Amino acid sequence: MPFTVEETSIPEVRLVRPKRFGDDRGWFAELWQHDPFEALGLPAVIRQVNQSRSAKGVVRGLHFQWDPPQAKLMRVVRGRAFMVAVDIRPGSPTLGQVVTVEGSDDEPVWFWAPASFARGFCAMADVTEIEYFCTSQYNPACESGIRWDDPALGIPWPELPDAPRQLSGKDAAAGTLADWLARPEAERFRHH
Repeated sequence: MPFTVEETSIPEVRLVRPKRFGDDRGWFAELWQHDPFEALGLPAVIRQVNQSRSAKGVVRGLHFQWDPPQAKLMRVVRGRAFMVAVDIRPGSPTLGQVVTVEGSDDEPVWFWAPASFARGFCAMADVTEIEYFCTSQYNPACESGIRWDDPALGIPWPELPDAPRQLSGKDAAAGTLADWLARPEAERFRHH
């Protein structure tokens, strides 16, 4: 298999590390294959691919979409980022728990989180580009977010003394996990 899959503290969230084959010319890696991904319960059908570019200190997220449910497979294609997934499933034994990973263009890793997780990242390099492979198309009417600094989550965001935090207006105004759980839409993600 051209990649390895690592379990995390939340079984549904996984890290996929492509194997690089290199020599003095550079390197080559197979990043995604339908059949092995499907066999491992990872996304075998991709409906939308996005890419973002962020300056150091930018925080994007924590985002999710409930209709249609949108899972994401994320990777850093340039720079370095601290990536986060938060379990937002009512009734889940891991509700509110966080999985983090640091990825970079030098240390490639896919970060997989199902639709019932809020995802985000903090750019840690002057130029950071993230690629998102999504299992459904974006629907702005059914997307939301959770505050990146919700104290109930205790996310260990990296300290970047030379780069102030930068957020979009929408992300700065996002509610807490408790706010999300009080919404009727949260039931769509109820843990079974």
